[in-house]
Amino acid sequence: MLKRAKVLIVDDDPLNRLVLEKTLQQDYDVFCVESGEKALTFLKTQTVDLLILDIVMPGIDGYEVLTKLKESATTSMLPVIFISANTSHDDEAKGLELGAMDYITKPFSAAIVRARVRNQLLIKQKNDLLEMLASIDGLTEIPNRRYLDENLAREWRRCRRDQTPLSVLLMDVDHFKRYNDCYGHRAGDDCLKQIAHALVGACERGSDFVARYGGEEFAAVLPNTSAKEAMSFANKLRNAVNDLNIPHKASLNAEHVTISIGIATTENGQVYAEQALLEEADLGLYQAKDAGRDQIVSRMIAVNEHE
Repeated sequence: MLKRAKVLIVDDDPLNRLVLEKTLQQDYDVFCVESGEKALTFLKTQTVDLLILDIVMPGIDGYEVLTKLKESATTSMLPVIFISANTSHDDEAKGLELGAMDYITKPFSAAIVRARVRNQLLIKQKNDLLEMLASIDGLTEIPNRRYLDENLAREWRRCRRDQTPLSVLLMDVDHFKRYNDCYGHRAGDDCLKQIAHALVGACERGSDFVARYGGEEFAAVLPNTSAKEAMSFANKLRNAVNDLNIPHKASLNAEHVTISIGIATTENGQVYAEQALLEEADLGLYQAKDAGRDQIVSRMIAVNEHE
């Protein structure tokens, strides 16, 4: 494994928990809880790579836990191995039909548990790699529009829940068509790569997110970022591109490549949809370009007029 995987064991029997933990702790980071309720609470704030889940427990049973996990976007793809004293084929079939990846019967063999856990984690690793590749822009090697939309939707839900600010930036390379016409498309591709890396390199917080929006446009999602802070960050991005000093003799506003930026901010989550932020940022970008390019225009969404 490229990283040490995290495994959560859910079993009301303390001896089973202890044996499973000792079986796996040499190879993985292992966490244990004794009920379905505690498992769901744990997974609200923690992420794991695999869940080993007992079926028969006081309170909510393993089947119900799995059902709830499948209903949540954040845990729906979490691989689950059921472990149970029930040896009925009907019980096993029910677990697999609900979405469990495997089923181990008690009493269990430590070697079998290790092998099945390893197999499921290898499958997850491959799936994660495929998902990552599907979310990366082939040219610039930074996140693509699909990943941007997913990230923005997630951060929008968070800002609405926590009533925290959220800012979105849209950036456009000024006079890029003229650049391609002047220097050729291969040079244009190289220009976009340099800009992408400069934008990503300017991100210092782990939560700041930059993606290729399409063509010569880029976007940034900035959680917990006020309009004033977003303007400061936009200036940092603008300066990062200016510092590349990529010659652009066909530009109508500078001798080197520049970008224009539109900003949209909601200070307390009061916006009816995440796409409204993109639309406002796009209006800001239009105004920045109309003002002569190499400019930044910020727009505020103060209240939700659609609810």
